[in-house]
Amino acid sequence: MRRTAAVLIRSFIQGLLILSPIAVTAYVIYIVFDSIDNLVPWVPKGTRGIGFVLIISLVTFIGYMGTRFFLGKMLFDAFDHLLQHVPGIKHIYSPIKDVMGSFVGDKKRFNKPVWVCVNHNPEMWRIGFMTQKDMSHMGMANKVSVYLPHSYAVSGWVIVTDVKNIKPVTKMTAAEAMKFAVSGGITGPEEVEK
Repeated sequence: MRRTAAVLIRSFIQGLLILSPIAVTAYVIYIVFDSIDNLVPWVPKGTRGIGFVLIISLVTFIGYMGTRFFLGKMLFDAFDHLLQHVPGIKHIYSPIKDVMGSFVGDKKRFNKPVWVCVNHNPEMWRIGFMTQKDMSHMGMANKVSVYLPHSYAVSGWVIVTDVKNIKPVTKMTAAEAMKFAVSGGITGPEEVEK
């Protein structure tokens, strides 16, 4: 009887381990889809997906106009300049724009993964992304700034350290390094079979 109960409990836990990531991913996708769908108030409540398609199409159209056509780029640049200079709004808009630009777009900044020695005795290293390779403009010669993402979070912290405390990550791409850092070191590049 105990053996049967142990097998059932172990099987239940295995089932949770298999289904939980799938269920959470599906739920997050549903929440995002539903939230975007509800952004268009004049779409009848019974019709699902129309608001989502409209919003995605509008965002894609604006992105296309803002990068492909001179007039569109000029209008968006003017609006951007305005938002970056309006008191109060600039303190919200500029940081959000910088953070978004750091992850996607032409000005990706998290593209230089490095190992950072954060402790010498015992020796401990953390993975991060070099964001400034020269801090002398802030009175910190021979120092660099490194962004260290937190595991399982969208947050992180920036440290300033000696150049000698960092070394480039050579066995991972920037995307693999971010995945490694955010997963707490659980996931990483696939091991090459020998």
